[in-house]
Amino acid sequence: MPGPLDYALWLVGFLAEIAVVVCAIHRRAFARYIPLLFYLLCDALVTLGLYYCLRNFGFNSSTYFYYYYYSESVLTILMFWVIITFYLQVFEEMGVSRQIRGAAVLLLTLTALFSYAVVHQNRDHLTSRFVVQLNQNLRFVGVVLTYLLWGAILKLRETRTRLVQLVLALGVYFSATAGTYALRNLFPVLQPSVLRWVPPVIGLWLPLAWGFTFVKVPEEARLATARLAVKAR
Repeated sequence: MPGPLDYALWLVGFLAEIAVVVCAIHRRAFARYIPLLFYLLCDALVTLGLYYCLRNFGFNSSTYFYYYYYSESVLTILMFWVIITFYLQVFEEMGVSRQIRGAAVLLLTLTALFSYAVVHQNRDHLTSRFVVQLNQNLRFVGVVLTYLLWGAILKLRETRTRLVQLVLALGVYFSATAGTYALRNLFPVLQPSVLRWVPPVIGLWLPLAWGFTFVKVPEEARLATARLAVKAR
């Protein structure tokens, strides 16, 4: 059963996500970061749903288990939308935003169709192993997309500080979650004692890192080192 620390992490994460949305609106950045803020609001609602399932069905219930993993899968798909908007911002100066937007629509459509097909095919035997594997596969796609995005940022020498920090925080998040799944598979004995704390801590990291970026880094800020590197060329 979750203890006081679990509830504290949930509460801080929930408040952090709401705070980021409020901060973005206050900083007049809502229109530019709609997918990111929508994701955070959905994550906050999922947290409320987890608490409801915990209170009404119990931590060890199948309802709580399936709600947790399927909601995480949906959130990961929403995160793809966030990543694609970062791609659009990185490539907007090259005039290829239309192509990126088309690829984004295609990616989201294929991901949705694939997820529906897999769930529909396995609806009669939705085992715990299946839901964990589905979430793990979606996380892997997120890792690949994020690292490709980071490679594009380095290749194009992106200088917008806020965009770089938002993507960097996302890269840390996906790397940590993917690493957690790998450690679970390699060392199952660590799950009850050590690895159970990693997902809530990493989930708390993302809104805190994004919130710090919105508060401390203005939209017009540029990386001086990257700008000097561009001039040197």
